[in-house]
Amino acid sequence: MSELDEWVAEVAAELGLGDVDVPTKAVLDVARDVAHNVLRPGAPVSAYLLGLAVAAGADPADAAQRISALALRRAVPGN
Repeated sequence: MSELDEWVAEVAAELGLGDVDVPTKAVLDVARDVAHNVLRPGAPVSAYLLGLAVAAGADPADAAQRISALALRRAVPGN
């Protein structure tokens, strides 16, 4: 188990989420795409919004792809 996986498991336990399947790569990809193409502070906020969407029933992979696509469409010149 990687250090990141250990951290995710620890946070999930702390929040009472139990053994949840976290799409870590998808979340990191969203954060990267937003940070590099829109603005850096948007990365954690977008990850939070991804979580809200998934909690509301959205497919994690689809929601992550949609956020990344939006970020790529809004790419800031020079970033």
